[in-house]
Amino acid sequence: MSNRKKLVMRDPSENDAPPAIKKKGRGWEISESRLDALHERAREMRRDSSEAHKALAERFAKADLGRYTFKRHAVVGSAIVDFNCHNLGMAIAIDEPDQNDALAKRRDKSLEAVGIRVMRLKAEDILENMDAVLARITAGMRMRIGDKREARRNHFENQGSPQ
Repeated sequence: MSNRKKLVMRDPSENDAPPAIKKKGRGWEISESRLDALHERAREMRRDSSEAHKALAERFAKADLGRYTFKRHAVVGSAIVDFNCHNLGMAIAIDEPDQNDALAKRRDKSLEAVGIRVMRLKAEDILENMDAVLARITAGMRMRIGDKREARRNHFENQGSPQ
């Protein structure tokens, strides 16, 4: 016989309980030592930011985005993103000329699998045409706000309770 896994239907009474929150890595399955290493690496990245990153961070600091804020070099799961807006579930990644594109795409897929939208921006675009970059970010934020509202509306419609 083979050692293949088989699909097993669970008892419906088991589905009533919500899934248990993971105790490691603030809800993610990451060891504390790995999480500490990620935070240390993020601190180093904040100290040694690229020119494009500094320019965008300066504009975010001056901008009035209401309740939405972007945190620099944020740890999200097992990835470090250049900017993260937790309220929107949106991350901004700056494409530097010397980075590994395969690694970046794999990280983007893993973030999108948990519901975080990743917007990729080229470093040259940030330095050369900041206004167009900010317009693109604003459009992405509006789209994300709309997606969140739609998901909330659908959730409440499926629950059968009023908004």
